[in-house]
Formats: sequence, structure tokens, C-alpha cells
Amino acid sequence: MDAKTQLATTFHFSPTLDWSWIVVACIIGIILFIISFFKYRRALAMRSLMFIAFIIALLEPSLTKEDRSYVKDVVAIIVDKSPSQNFEKRSERTLNALSYLQNEIEKSGKFELRVINAPNNNEEITSRTDLFSALDQALSDVPPKRRAGVIFLSDGQIHDIPNAIVAGKNYGPVHLLLSGKKSEKDRQIVINHASAYGLVGKDITVKYRVEDTENIGKNNAKVTLTLHNGEKRVTNVPINEEQSLSIPIEHAGQNIFTLEVEGVEDEITLSNNKTAILVNGVRDRLKVLLVSGKPHTGERTWRNLLTSDPGVDLIHFTILREPQKFDYTPKRELSLIAFPFRELFEVKLYDFDLIIFDRFRVNNILPEKYFRNIVRYIREGGAFLEASGPAFATKRSIYDTPLGDILPATPTGKIIERKYIPKITELGYQHPVTKNIIWNNKVINKNEKENWGSWLRYIDIKRRRGDILMSNDEGSPLLILDRVGKGRVAQISSDHMWLWSRGYEGGGPHAELLRRIVHWLMKEPELDERALDIKVNNNIITIEKQGYGKEEESVAMTLPNGENLVIDLKIDKNSGKLIYKYEAKDLGIYSFEDINSMRKFAIIGELTPIELRSVITTDKKLRPLINSSGGTAIWLDKVARPTVTVAKSTKRYGGSNWLALKQNNDFTVTGVRDISLFPKWVTLLILLSIMMVLWVREGKTK
Repeated sequence: MDAKTQLATTFHFSPTLDWSWIVVACIIGIILFIISFFKYRRALAMRSLMFIAFIIALLEPSLTKEDRSYVKDVVAIIVDKSPSQNFEKRSERTLNALSYLQNEIEKSGKFELRVINAPNNNEEITSRTDLFSALDQALSDVPPKRRAGVIFLSDGQIHDIPNAIVAGKNYGPVHLLLSGKKSEKDRQIVINHASAYGLVGKDITVKYRVEDTENIGKNNAKVTLTLHNGEKRVTNVPINEEQSLSIPIEHAGQNIFTLEVEGVEDEITLSNNKTAILVNGVRDRLKVLLVSGKPHTGERTWRNLLTSDPGVDLIHFTILREPQKFDYTPKRELSLIAFPFRELFEVKLYDFDLIIFDRFRVNNILPEKYFRNIVRYIREGGAFLEASGPAFATKRSIYDTPLGDILPATPTGKIIERKYIPKITELGYQHPVTKNIIWNNKVINKNEKENWGSWLRYIDIKRRRGDILMSNDEGSPLLILDRVGKGRVAQISSDHMWLWSRGYEGGGPHAELLRRIVHWLMKEPELDERALDIKVNNNIITIEKQGYGKEEESVAMTLPNGENLVIDLKIDKNSGKLIYKYEAKDLGIYSFEDINSMRKFAIIGELTPIELRSVITTDKKLRPLINSSGGTAIWLDKVARPTVTVAKSTKRYGGSNWLALKQNNDFTVTGVRDISLFPKWVTLLILLSIMMVLWVREGKTK
């Protein structure tokens, strides 16, 4: 640090006695002077001089000579590096102004310059503009009397501004050089209220508002709601007025919607024209219809599984006796109630979330039109599970009804009764339904083979479509999952899963397997094998998808500013997944859509980051601090190079095109010498001389 050394001299007293004794001596002297004045006026002047000399001797006047090393005052330039600085030419103006200021301040040679980039974390995108925390840290070793001022190169959207009065005294003059323009336009959409949870199948109400800057001058704007399935709903709404919107919750788990307002001409950014709405779907009650073709041992397995869940309302019918069967049982004792096929398969069919046919066989109870109703229900988004019994391989198979169109496999007519261990297929090890099933505290995968009990029968089937997740030891399908229209279908070609529930040969994971199958049918997102898996770590977005034999797949990506890109997911040999990693540059919502129109979103920063709530360049937030410190605000688009001057203590340190830095003239003392004005022998000589003169005068008077 360059320093200038000067010699400074100051006058002071070094009392021989404590000040209290000197005060007492002064009081006594004054009293004696008063007595002498009225009673003894002889040599009054000399007596007074003697008293003054005595007091001065007690005070011992001295000169202090200091060697002062003057140090440079510190100027801090805070460079705003927040995401909002990337809009238009803000960053360019900031860098040009920084280069100019550095040159001017260093050229003066009077200041120590510190340039602070804030935020300075380059590994992640910040959602706030905290400049003062970085400033305080950088000036922590600089006392306030050495601070010549602070210059902010920013758009003025600062989120940690301190108290103006206190900060004005601590920093010196505060100047703001604005990187934007006064004429900026911006439109944003603000969510006022949105529920965090919603019932599946019901709507939630979202309240929002579209806000425009005053210079846009429009009364209405077009708002687009994008549902989870990609469906778009467009409405025209008034500006700056709260609006209500109903959104359907389609499935359990996370439901993500986007609400987007159209942009305007010359708008500085589209990043805040879109916002995400995250709602966790919660099922009120899961309504399941279970129809058993005949009483059998495994029937209780289904019933126990479904009734063990308090969130499931189960309606279970078992066909005890078919109409054509003849015996001598009185008709009044044939069943507890008549089979309500019209209420179940016509009137209230769409009230059910899942329909299960367990060992069902065709009879004269259910007319064909109700099978067609079930097919329509599935294609429109319903769920159907068929657990095959021996009848599936006969002429009484439901495959020969309209349900055959939606079943993923066709029967070969063979019923195989032998001992075998169900196996997870190669595809099953990758599918969420059968991947990493835990049994006996072990995860069943390619390395840890199946160690569960055997089954004793299966119905030989041939796959037509769908994914085979389980098979027997000969490769014949046991579990197939398929999508039909908007709905889903599962087919189990054996009625012996109940052996696992009874612990046969140690049992097996029947409860976990059936639970996963049911949840897949109910479209639980975590079990969706086609879903894009989006992970966010700081500003790195990882997009993953099950490979299923593909080496690559293209995915459409939309950036927060509305730009559309196509990214290619590549196969990762270790995980078998298609993976792509993207380094995000901006805050906001990134949307992804694959070839199956599956949509997922990634949010960088907060859901509604404060950095994007207000993006217009302004001096209003910092204005109280600027005024209290005597600084100024300058628009760089008008004055790219303001004049930089130096000033001592004054009320105003800047104007519309100039700014001044405070010169404090602070110093450190490197050496001190104390010199007495009257050495002790001189003082004694003076006192003796005055006493002798006074003695002579007094003698003559007598």
C-alpha cells in the first residue's frame, strides 16, 4: 500500500499533579487574590504573576510531534452478476462502465480500489441479488473512516438493502450506475393462491394475476394453461386483476401444470411470463370392483390385499351358481343378493377406479353389451386386471367376448399343471413394477436371482402386445402389462399366486407385486415406465428414461425464454438408461416432451424466484440509501462515462452525469515525540526570579 509520511505538531498539557489538585490550587489562589485586592494592594501584579507562573509550572505545557503515515481510502465497485443482468445490453454496459471506472480511479492514485463480483458462485444460478452481503464481507477489514464510497453497477433490483441511515454513515457516498433503460417493458404472471394438495378426480382453484408495466398500455392478455397431458386451455383475461382458474387433478402424486401469458413487443424477458403450479394429488378413496368367477382358494388373497388398505373401497362379487346349473337347492337360498350387473356395468361403471376379473368365465349372467361397456371404459382411461383361471383356455374364455380386443395375450388352449418358479424377465428387471422387488431382505435383480416359492399351474398364452415382466421357466408369459387408449390393462396367466400368501415353499412377494401392479394400473407416476425422470442438481438438469433396447431418443426441450431445442438422450451402458445432462443458464421453468407426448418439467431456482418477480431497471429500491449518503444514480444508457472527481466532506457527492469519492485523509501514527516547552530548570529559574523581584518590591514598600 502506498503511503505518504508527514510530521504533525500538537500542543498539550502534562500536569505534574492530578487535575483535581490543580483546581484546588486555583481556587486557593483566587481567594488569596481577592483578599489581597481589598486589604493588601502592595505588589498585586507581581503576586498575580507569581501565582500564574506557579500554575503553569504545575500544568507543564508540552508539544507532541507525530510522524503520520497517510493511507489511501478504499473505493468498492460492486458488479451485479445476477441472472437479470443478462437481459438486453445490461451486461455489456456494466462491463464497459467497470473498465472506465477502474481506469479513472487508478489514474487518480488517491484510492485503493476493490472490485467485487456478486454473487460470485459460478456453480449455480442464484435466485436472489444479494449485493450488500458481499460488500460487507469485502470491506470487513476497512474501518468506516477509510471508506471513500461504493459504486454499484446493477439494474437496481437488489434484495438485501440495509437501513438507509445507518448504511449511509458506514459506506460513504453510495452511487448507483444503472445498466438498463427507463423505457423497459415487462409483463409477468403472478400466482396469488394455489393449493399444495388436491383430490384425484376433483378440481382445485388457482388465483393469479397478469401484471404489466405502465408503458405497455394494454387492457387484456391471452393466458394458456397447459395440463399434465399436454392439453392446452386458452383464455383472455384483463390486466392487473385477480383471476380464478379451475384445474383438474388427474392422478396421485405430483401434478405439474404451467400457466403462461403471451409476451408483448420489446419485452425485456419472457422468463417471468410462465409459472409452474405443483399440486400433489391425493386419492380420497380407491373404488375397486372385484368379480370372482367361482369360489376358490386364492379368492381370499385378493380380498385380504384390497381390504388391508384403508383407502380402498372394495365391492366383491363371487358367482356361486350359474343359471343353467341344476340342483335341488331352493332358489331363496341360492345367493345373498342378485347379481346387479346393470348397476355395476352401466349405471356406476365409471365410478370405479379399477375392475378385476378373477378366474372369470363366460356364462349367461353378463350380457355381451356390458363387456362392450367395459372395453369403452378402459379405452377412455379406466383400469382392468385379468387374473386367468382354467376357463381362459376353454370355450368359456372372456377372450371370446369384446374384452378380447383389449387383452394383451391370446390363449393357446393349454392348461399346464406342473411345479415351476416364476421368473422376472430381462425387461422386468428394468420395469418399475418388477424392478428391485425386495424379498427376504434381498433385492431381486440380475445379480440376486429369485428365491421364492413355486407355483403349480399356469394358462399357456401367446403375447400379442404389451410388456412381459414375468414368465415361467420355459419363457411362457405370466405377467403382461399394456396400454389401451387412455387406459391400462394387466393380465396374470395363473391363479396360483395365492400359494405365496400361504407361505408355500417359503412364499413370495405377492403383496408387493400386486400392490405395484394395481398402482401402475392407477397411473402412479413413480411406476410409469415411459416417464421422463428429471433430476436437478444446482444448475445441472439430468434427463433419464428407460432404454428398453434403444440406443438413443430425441426429446423436445423448451427453455424459460420460450426457445425450443431438441436434445438426444444416449444409452448409458452401466444403467441401461437413456441419459442427457444439460447445464441451465437461466432461472425458470424448463419443459421436456418425448415422442409419446409425455411431459415433464424442471425448475431452476425457486418455483417463483424473487429474481424474476421484478426485472425492470429501477433506482427506487436504493434511492433512500443514495439520498442519505449524498450519492447519485446515473443511467448508463444516457451517460456511459460519468465524470469521477474527489471531494472532502460535503452534502452532495454526485449529479446526473458525475460522481465524487470522499477523501478522508486517514493516517496511522508511526512515531511520537513529547517535548516540554519549559524544562524544569527553566521553570525553577523563572519562579525564583519572580520571587526575588517580589521580595525586593515588598521590602521597598515597607
